[in-house]
Amino acid sequence: MVTVDDILLQLQGPNRRALPRLATLVENGDPVGLEALDALYSLSGQAHVVGVTGPPGAGKSTLVAALLGRIREGGRRVAVVAVDPSSPLSGGAVLGDRIRMMDRHADDGVFVRSMASRGRQGGLAWATAGLVHLLDAVGYPLILIETVGTGQDGTDIASLADTVVVVEAPGLGDGVQAIKSGLLEVGDIVVINKADQPGAEDAQRLIRSSFGLAHPRDGRTVPILPTIATAESGISELLTAIEDHNVWLTESGQRSVRRERGARAEVLSGLRSVLDRRLESGPGRSPELAALIARVARRDLSPRNAVNALIVALDSPATGGPIGN
Repeated sequence: MVTVDDILLQLQGPNRRALPRLATLVENGDPVGLEALDALYSLSGQAHVVGVTGPPGAGKSTLVAALLGRIREGGRRVAVVAVDPSSPLSGGAVLGDRIRMMDRHADDGVFVRSMASRGRQGGLAWATAGLVHLLDAVGYPLILIETVGTGQDGTDIASLADTVVVVEAPGLGDGVQAIKSGLLEVGDIVVINKADQPGAEDAQRLIRSSFGLAHPRDGRTVPILPTIATAESGISELLTAIEDHNVWLTESGQRSVRRERGARAEVLSGLRSVLDRRLESGPGRSPELAALIARVARRDLSPRNAVNALIVALDSPATGGPIGN
């Protein structure tokens, strides 16, 4: 049986498969993997975590692949977590993002991992944060997270990333949908990709005016950059903007503010996960939950009183004591 000490020892050796194996354990919620992550957690907090989000079709994967090339030219190690829509049948990740980046598979300075969103529209399963902490702890100074970026939940990336890059493209509503969904509210940098296509200037103008009408966020101007990822045009400017924002985070004190906000979101997300598991699959839980839901549906019980009844049941000695025990 593999122990936590075995895993930590393997990570220090030359075995290139040790990290992917541990990443799989963490993603699957394996107790040994999670214990190893707990042991490594104090080493995290050093990486610059960059979220790349936006609507499907904006060219996020191509943009990330182009960024990878430019980052590696500078000699820096980089990791990519591509959060894909879950397969409706298997729950596994659609590996399109990973396939596009496979030309980097022989580069020791690049780690690419594709993981499933597990059904959440925003694509940020709790396991995503665990994987980011793992990559941070083992020494990747820059971590890129590419998210599904659909719907309001696409803004979840703001709780995990230090820097959020929102990618838009002409022909996808000219930025209107991004404004409605709230993506632009969390963007530290906005990219108009496919800038060689008709409507690109109009999209850039619309988004720039939307920022002009809004209140300045965190006392800085959000850069709006045109790129053509397929031709690697504008990639150097984007990388410079990412690095400038990283410096600003330190100088303004916003890094600690954002990380405390992220820690809160992660702890609450984990708490919800534990509650879901205990209520849905714990011994004797499902009948009680089903009965309460049925009473709420019949209007015999209000939702608030149903929640209170569940909390009392979870805290009672007969059901194992307080949450977390």
